Amino acid sequence: MAGRARTQGADVIPIHELLARIKWDQAYGRAQFVIGYWDRVSGAEVSVPLERIHIESGARFAFEAVEADGTLHTVPFHRVRSVWRDGELVWSRAARPAPR
Repeated sequence: MAGRARTQGADVIPIHELLARIKWDQAYGRAQFVIGYWDRVSGAEVSVPLERIHIESGARFAFEAVEADGTLHTVPFHRVRSVWRDGELVWSRAARPAPR
């Protein structure tokens, strides 16, 4: 399905909907979350704890992430590759093939 990520062959919700659930579902959001996103500069997936991510109210396209060194990055939602909850992968998006 267009716009849907896949985890182990099953359709899962869009990333902005998962992040809203983490924010508003107190029982689910009580865990430790880590967001993995594709960094075009380093050419690798970067993992950032949810506490270092800022999402503007109503944002559906991007969020801001503060790296371990204090660098601030604006990250489009389409670059998110994985979400971990208490060390368990709960959401992932298949990597696209590298451009030729």
